[in-house]
Amino acid sequence: MPSASNAILYYEAGQSLGPMVALTDSGDHLNFNSGAALWSDKSGYGPDVKPNGVLTGLVVSPAASGTSDLVDVSGGTVNLNGVVTTVAAATDKACLRGADTHICRINSICVKSDGSIEVLSGTDHTATSETRDAAGGPPLITVTSVELAQVRFISVTSAAVLVSEIKAIPNTHRELATFPTFETEFSRVVNGVIGVAGIIYSTAPMLNHTGVVAKKAYAQYYTPAFATIPKSSDFKRAANSKSVSSTQVYGGTIGAVSTSLGQGGFKAYLNDGVTDGLLSEEGNKLFFKFLPDKLKSPYILTQGYLGVVESYPAGGSIMAECTISSEVAGNRVTS
Repeated sequence: MPSASNAILYYEAGQSLGPMVALTDSGDHLNFNSGAALWSDKSGYGPDVKPNGVLTGLVVSPAASGTSDLVDVSGGTVNLNGVVTTVAAATDKACLRGADTHICRINSICVKSDGSIEVLSGTDHTATSETRDAAGGPPLITVTSVELAQVRFISVTSAAVLVSEIKAIPNTHRELATFPTFETEFSRVVNGVIGVAGIIYSTAPMLNHTGVVAKKAYAQYYTPAFATIPKSSDFKRAANSKSVSSTQVYGGTIGAVSTSLGQGGFKAYLNDGVTDGLLSEEGNKLFFKFLPDKLKSPYILTQGYLGVVESYPAGGSIMAECTISSEVAGNRVTS
């Protein structure tokens, strides 16, 4: 049995900013991981996540010049390899058609890593394919590029590009920075094992880049630095609880189980109740780590908003009842 005297409670007392880095696809094309176990979400210190893709503009249209097989691209902005990049409009970008009986050819209109517009052409074929890099299919594009649209020809005869030949469905022909949507996971604990923070997409991005991989996603984030709360007690993690309600029906009752998330919290004994460092974090969303035995590795990890109510007794220690209001239950980390 661990002794309460060996327990220790930490709170997020500082943050360290790292560089903008590429996140790593975990292999399911949904979870993209960083190299850090924890991302801070304190106000002003939350992560800056930039998936590659169009932010504004960059609409592909038939060339205003009316010249055969050419398209124009309006100006706009993209998330491009961790940077918001302004892209100038481009006119008369040439798209290739097939030859002889290979009447089908797909061209991808892209923003390159230097912010310029390029056209990549797939291999022509007798029929259209949806498989990347297959004959008659769209080409795989450079990993550091962003796809804007596809121009799909089913005739070898040169002519002005038709609106119907330009395809720009998000996550099929066109990469948007805002789609697929994602949630930020500031920590990940699975079966007691802590992993790394990152994002999880609502649906997988299209696998349209060289190597049959998804678009790049980048993030810059703060990692928390912890300090002890030296005179603390009665830690309680934010946890789910179950309740049962019942409805009476003829011959019996129908029961329903619901889940509610309760606040975590602890008591802290203060020096003067005014200048204590913990008090300056009131209202902030912070990580808290509680070790039942500071000599052993298992701990409880909770992230939530710190609430503080102090009391100043005439003849006793100044004490704060602290609450941790979380959006998810705290985790037990065993390794």
